[in-house]
Amino acid sequence: MQALLLLRQSHVAGKLDGGSLALGGEFVDLGTGQDVLFEDATSGAVGFSLRRSDAPETLTLGFEYIKSEDRLAAMDVDSSVSAFGTQSNRAMVHQNSLAGNFFPSPEGGRRWDEIPPLGGRVMYVNAARSGPRNFHLHSAELAHRGDMGTRGDFALNYFAGIQDRWLQGNDPRCEGTPTRALFSIVGNWIQDLSPSAHLKLDTITDAETIIAGFSSDRRNDVETRRYRSTNVGFGLSNIIPVLVALLEPKGSLCMIEHPEAHLHPCGQTRLAELAVRACLAGVQVIIETHSDHFLDGIRIAVRDELVDPSKVAIHYFQRTGTRAEVLSPTIDSNGRVSVWPEGFFDQHEENLSRLLAPKA
Repeated sequence: MQALLLLRQSHVAGKLDGGSLALGGEFVDLGTGQDVLFEDATSGAVGFSLRRSDAPETLTLGFEYIKSEDRLAAMDVDSSVSAFGTQSNRAMVHQNSLAGNFFPSPEGGRRWDEIPPLGGRVMYVNAARSGPRNFHLHSAELAHRGDMGTRGDFALNYFAGIQDRWLQGNDPRCEGTPTRALFSIVGNWIQDLSPSAHLKLDTITDAETIIAGFSSDRRNDVETRRYRSTNVGFGLSNIIPVLVALLEPKGSLCMIEHPEAHLHPCGQTRLAELAVRACLAGVQVIIETHSDHFLDGIRIAVRDELVDPSKVAIHYFQRTGTRAEVLSPTIDSNGRVSVWPEGFFDQHEENLSRLLAPKA
């Protein structure tokens, strides 16, 4: 995820065209060139390869670590290809290249700098999201840019500006919603994640402030008054940026860290279904999670034939010494995972085994 964010950050800052990477910025702060280079690297090269799903092309970008200057500088075309390989003669990189050469495109096709992660719509939700607040900044400019901040500081500001937009009638994220308006859709998913909860928003334009709170349905009675965000669970406030990101338009790239934070296990499982439905709507979703309930939600969506297992990828990272090994279990049509490495969402079974074992 950091690799994609680094490319996005570097392109937006104009660094890529000059042959360098913006290691520090809004999305990521990776330190220096030495911090990025692998500890046991046998060469000073760092590379990125992006493959397009709509064309047989791979963009390969190579950067060389210059120890005397402690920075990463773009390698020339030949060095890049020899170091990282390429699947297309379109892939190139050069320190003094212009954007038109740096991000080539097929005849009549879209340029690389027009699609995520370099261009297009990219939504990133950091694990360290802002907690409950009674007042939120209202900024028409930020809302117009679609900027809700990596920590979700301006998520309600952005959402307040788009809440009246409608999704298409066949959008899978509208399932079970009375209307296709975003406010209604978000409200419906909040109900699924935290039954009886209702989001309440009031925008005070003159004060550039949004007042947010939550009410609740009481069984066989009227709805409660609005409660302050600070007087309800953290999960409701933390989930708003995640819901807004997963409702982005087709063609967007959505990256979310730990969407399960502060949610009940049932809510974590239901949130996984929304992530699947976002993918079905044409949003590319990348999730980092430690939740077995979220994983189970993905597996259930496959078993229920909501999504084809070929559209789901799982990557499990484990460390051996200084090296990070990546294992990629597959899911079959019944939602069963092919391999369960040690430490891969197996703690519940281990705990249950100890509880059921006879005492000595």
